Amino acid sequence: MFRSRPSLSLFQSASLIVSSLGLASPLAMAQNATIVEEIIVSSQRSAYRGDFALMETPQAIQVIDSEMINSAGVLDLTEALDLSAAVSRQNNFGGLWNSFAVRGFAGDENLPSNYLVNGFNAGRGFGGSRDISGIEAVEVLKGPSAALFGRGEPGGAVNLVTKRPTGESGAKVRLSLDEFGTVRTDGDYTSGVIADSAAFRLVGFQENGESFRDTIDWKAHGFSPSVVVRLSDRTSFVYEMEASRREVPFDRGVLAVNGQLGLIPPTRFLGEPGDGPMKAEVLGHQLELNHNINDDWNVLLGFNYRDTLLSGFSTEPELTGSRQRLSRDGKTVTRQRRSRDYDAQYQVLRAEVNGQFETGTLAHRLIAGVDTDRFDNDQVFGRYRAPVLGPTTTLQQSLALDIFNPVYGQFPLPATSLLTDRLEVLEATGLYVQDQINLTDQLQVRVGFRYDSFSQRTDNRMNNRSTKQSDNRISPQLGLVYSVNEQFSLYGTFGEGFRANSGADFTGNAFAPNESNSMEAGLKFDVLDGNLQGNLAVFRQDQENMLSGDAVNPGFSVAIGEARSSGVEFDLAGSINDYDFMVSYAFVDAEATKGVLDFNFGLQIKEGDRLINVPEHSFSALLSRDIVVDDRPVTLGSGVIYVGDRLGETATSFELPAYTLWRVYAAFELIPNVSIRAELDNALDKEYYTNSFSPLWVQPGTPRRARVSAEVTF
Repeated sequence: MFRSRPSLSLFQSASLIVSSLGLASPLAMAQNATIVEEIIVSSQRSAYRGDFALMETPQAIQVIDSEMINSAGVLDLTEALDLSAAVSRQNNFGGLWNSFAVRGFAGDENLPSNYLVNGFNAGRGFGGSRDISGIEAVEVLKGPSAALFGRGEPGGAVNLVTKRPTGESGAKVRLSLDEFGTVRTDGDYTSGVIADSAAFRLVGFQENGESFRDTIDWKAHGFSPSVVVRLSDRTSFVYEMEASRREVPFDRGVLAVNGQLGLIPPTRFLGEPGDGPMKAEVLGHQLELNHNINDDWNVLLGFNYRDTLLSGFSTEPELTGSRQRLSRDGKTVTRQRRSRDYDAQYQVLRAEVNGQFETGTLAHRLIAGVDTDRFDNDQVFGRYRAPVLGPTTTLQQSLALDIFNPVYGQFPLPATSLLTDRLEVLEATGLYVQDQINLTDQLQVRVGFRYDSFSQRTDNRMNNRSTKQSDNRISPQLGLVYSVNEQFSLYGTFGEGFRANSGADFTGNAFAPNESNSMEAGLKFDVLDGNLQGNLAVFRQDQENMLSGDAVNPGFSVAIGEARSSGVEFDLAGSINDYDFMVSYAFVDAEATKGVLDFNFGLQIKEGDRLINVPEHSFSALLSRDIVVDDRPVTLGSGVIYVGDRLGETATSFELPAYTLWRVYAAFELIPNVSIRAELDNALDKEYYTNSFSPLWVQPGTPRRARVSAEVTF
């Protein structure tokens, strides 16, 4: 069933987990194991957000749970976010990181989009696209969330709820194979209660992939163990590790010839197989200590450390017109070669108290805390670039490739010259308070603010020059929730957010932070005895201090860009008459509100221009049903995703066409504890394009793909 469970606080759940780990009898153990499983999954969804049900939260939150993820055949975070119509794909750096916009607003295009992990700002770095194997649910928290979480993406936050011990012993192994030759193995083992005080879980995957893209294959593996330990009747400890490695060639996709897509097949690779794969690695640790002071007050301490690496070579189409042969002969693409050695460490320490009290007739639920974090972004970047085209410029100098008849390895791969050697350090400390007050039995008000003090230091090792800046921000939030009855509630909210801009301007000074604010109003409902839940919202967001081109100093940037996003969203999930379903729709009007220069190509962005890769209309739906055939359970399901046309290059008229994708699947129990699943993605074999940066960097979508898998449960 796609219906999300009631939301509990992590503090509340930890005490129940602690109690369940001290079980006295096999019967009690069996009964409480199920309770523990429910509590852990539910509680993690509200980590660092307090004890609030979705119906009384003045914010649009869409929960993509494990059943939706399985139904959609999702394997990574990008595919999971496709199920939320409010999220659109952005430039994914050759397939090596997750990049998305929420409600039309994306962050820094030169860094992966940040995401939360169990309420931590823990997604920063270059560890590659996040696999879904260790994820229990994906939450899309729409609108700025800086009042609790500090600096983040301008359109909203994505929170990953990880798989943790359930208290019930069990294991499963799944083997899958698709028609392109990708072989994947997933494993998940959960221990029972150990010594009345602990439980652990081991989750991992191994994948060797071949792609529909010519010459492209990859390999990846990951491991996500976790442990819950009861330290006392009131105190528990949780440890999680994230470890993964990916080796995949850098792939900018296909291109449009004179603005026309489809002249070369979506399989055509325009890089060089001789570059070998890019390597992306991550090793992360997350610790949480939970202490129940009494029945009303809890304390949560958390620490997260994440170390990521990205290195390798790539050959990519050149974007500068004066060097690009394709604009002259329509068949030969000029390319440049790049080398990257990126290393990033991110660490955050968070402490929070959560509780409830009364003042007179008013009931309060309070969250107050402090956190401090540091992000070290070390980048060494080299490049070989073809000369400006002239009468004597050779094909080898242009590292040229015939897009209609490519011959890879035709020229020796040139050495790269050092272009960037830089360490950027961002440090921040924040204090936050949020109070949700029951003014009456039906009316609640949420008041909160966060104070952040942050500093940014950039060490340019090319010229031995350092730049520093420091600033502080107050991020307020205000929300109202009116419960019409137990099934319907109305809400309105306002919040602000900010995000540090990476880099420096012509004078060497760091950029002012990107800032955003959001207003939202909506209707939430939970009807049919909890079998149908949904949210309807209207919103408006404004963003300023976006990076744009420096008209006085070409080649440099200034933080003066402004944009606005407004629209309507509708999310629905439930189960009726043995049918489980999920529907998500969004209308997003995202545009520039100030005329500036595009900082990549120096083109003029006019007021009213659309933002790149953001469709006006998006729609996603899943439908499944469980039936019985010959006394065996069978699940049948289908899904559809619609993405409207999008601007494919900033400050131009180049567009990516709209597309609609259908998928179908069937799963059945072959014998007890062994199930078989068959699925067909892009069932109508639609040719489509997911995102682009320019007409020369366009990511094609996967054609029709059949996949079968077998799962054994112990």
